[in-house]
Amino acid sequence: MPLNDEQNGDCDSSRLSESAASSSDSEYSRQSFTSDSSSKPSSPASTSPPKVVTFDEMMAAARNLSDLTLAHEIAVNENFHLQRIEHPQNSLPGRVRQIVHQAFWDRLEEYLNKDPPEYEHAIKLFDEIKEILLSFLNPGANRMRSQICEVLDTELIRQQAQHDAVDIQGLANYVITTMGKLCAPVRDNDVNQLKATGNIVALFRQIFHVLDLMRMDNVNFTIQSLRPHFQRNLVDYERAKFQEILEETPSALNLTTEWIRESIQDELSSVSCEASSSSGAGGISKPNLSPTLVLTNSYLKLLQWDYQKKNIPETLVADEGRLRELSEKLNQLKIVACICLITSNMVGAAIEGIPDFDDKQKKISFVLLDGINKKTFDLKEALTAIGLKTCCEINQSLTERGFPPLNKEVHANLVGQICNVIEEDNTIRSLIDKRIQLYMRNFLASPCSQKSMATIPGGLAVIQTEVKSIGSQFASIVNLNKQVYGPFYANIFRKLLFNKPVTSTADTDPSTN
Repeated sequence: MPLNDEQNGDCDSSRLSESAASSSDSEYSRQSFTSDSSSKPSSPASTSPPKVVTFDEMMAAARNLSDLTLAHEIAVNENFHLQRIEHPQNSLPGRVRQIVHQAFWDRLEEYLNKDPPEYEHAIKLFDEIKEILLSFLNPGANRMRSQICEVLDTELIRQQAQHDAVDIQGLANYVITTMGKLCAPVRDNDVNQLKATGNIVALFRQIFHVLDLMRMDNVNFTIQSLRPHFQRNLVDYERAKFQEILEETPSALNLTTEWIRESIQDELSSVSCEASSSSGAGGISKPNLSPTLVLTNSYLKLLQWDYQKKNIPETLVADEGRLRELSEKLNQLKIVACICLITSNMVGAAIEGIPDFDDKQKKISFVLLDGINKKTFDLKEALTAIGLKTCCEINQSLTERGFPPLNKEVHANLVGQICNVIEEDNTIRSLIDKRIQLYMRNFLASPCSQKSMATIPGGLAVIQTEVKSIGSQFASIVNLNKQVYGPFYANIFRKLLFNKPVTSTADTDPSTN
């Protein structure tokens, strides 16, 4: 979502925070950003000055976007969880981390091996361990809280160290025992392995490693606990958060407006052509368009969106990853359906007696088309391999049944037709694409109780299971998006179709009918 004319939707709060840190030492830290990025002065004839967006407002919008995206992901993605970032050891971050950590632990070992030992670094580590353990406790766990604070009292440990009476190993054993009481069952084995660590420095190192794992477990447990709450309140929460973003950044619906405007223009062109061909009259008024139909067409565009080159509408940023994945899966399915339809049309009689040939060809195609959406993928090479493998399977079956194999002309023609699918204007590819679009349109228009019964158009039977699954996931994304952003879409339609002023979303009916 653009936070100003020069900021695209991929910016996150961390990048903006870095910008804030670098600007805080400058006299321009409060510098304003205008919605007009041009350095030219505004015209004297202008009735109003350009909208000014301050740095603080931009930061507030970024925080709201981050909160909205996180809440949305927690609510709709049942598998959402956080993981520790582990850099490969041969990478630059991995090597730097290893060198710095090793230097730290080597220094700790050096201090503990002195005569007499220096315990100050170890005491600081115990203080940090204490704070981590306390963070795991529930509000009512007063008894354990008191015990942890008493045993890991750094001032007391420091006094004991001054009299050479501190029991580092005993304190470490207490920490391990406490970790065993607080950890999730999945960490029991990790905690038990700590008891077998003899070297005190290695033990410290492993304790912090397991504590990191426990912290991540605790965060993910919290996410899991909050998910039902987010699901119950997601629509109101997201709508309120986006309204805050819009108030901070008035340009936050620019991409969405253009997205809908394109569909309106497409629909006007379509209706105008139909009217011209039937009656010779081309005058169509905008209010005759159905907002519901236009919005459906807008959503369907997302299944053919160039996610690498075009920014997605602001209202769909939280679902960009899911939409991209569905688009990529659908792209692969289109190619598979084309391959199967071409084979059936050209050598239908030859494959008629082969058991489950369509399923075999589909599996072969899926394997050889794996990675089709990567820039480095060679689609023509993959299609050639699929064509050759298909001919091989057919010839083998014909030979086993006592029939002659495909002649060279049919063989070459079949491989060539399959390879031609790579062309964007290929007739079969265009046909399959239109039928998939028709199915998705019907799927979105069907009542929830009838979606699973939506009729599969001809030529898509071989990918019926997969395309239904994509349709179901796509419809879920669309329906939730309509619930959340319906008022904002309604305002856009008022402006584009009826030239009416934008109203407050609080007073707008979520339906765009």
